Amino acid sequence: MKKTILGVFTAMAIINNVSAAEQKLPDPNREGGMPLMQALNERHSVKQFGDKAIDDQTLSDLLWAAYGVNRSGGLRTIPTAMNQKDLEIYVAKADGIWQYNAISHTLKQIGTDNILPLFQTQDYMKNVPLVLIYTGSKDEDYPAMHAGSAYQNVGLYAASRGLGAVVRGYFDKEAVAKALNLPNSEAVIISQAIGWE
Repeated sequence: MKKTILGVFTAMAIINNVSAAEQKLPDPNREGGMPLMQALNERHSVKQFGDKAIDDQTLSDLLWAAYGVNRSGGLRTIPTAMNQKDLEIYVAKADGIWQYNAISHTLKQIGTDNILPLFQTQDYMKNVPLVLIYTGSKDEDYPAMHAGSAYQNVGLYAASRGLGAVVRGYFDKEAVAKALNLPNSEAVIISQAIGWE
């Protein structure tokens, strides 16, 4: 009897830990926003950020713009060569590292370490509350192109919301890959700092 009760409590603890490590994002807001031509005109790289956190709705919209599913068949907001879905997006925040799942529109926590200091190679990065990390296969030609499409969408979304965004390659990619526990077949492509201006 004691073993059964202990087993039930252990199973409940495991379930709670799994569910706590996965966050369902709010549905993305797919309406309204700034007209495209205005967003193109407003898009710019920002190197001065406030310390205000990014709320869940804004994060949801941001990730959906980057690589979300916008029609049946799991098709994405960005064009992909030969419909290859070979891009991964990770979110680095003070509370840990999260991996974006576009199909379920969720974040799965893959680590609790704050890796934001790995990106603080320049002073303007000190207040950044969130960094998107784009990764993909080392053996494929397309992940870098897909990352470019994704970070352009993020830049346009940021301009439409009054967010600051800057694409960055100046950081220790190997240290970040290790923190993400990437397999040897995958590499960090680039990062994008996001915050309120």
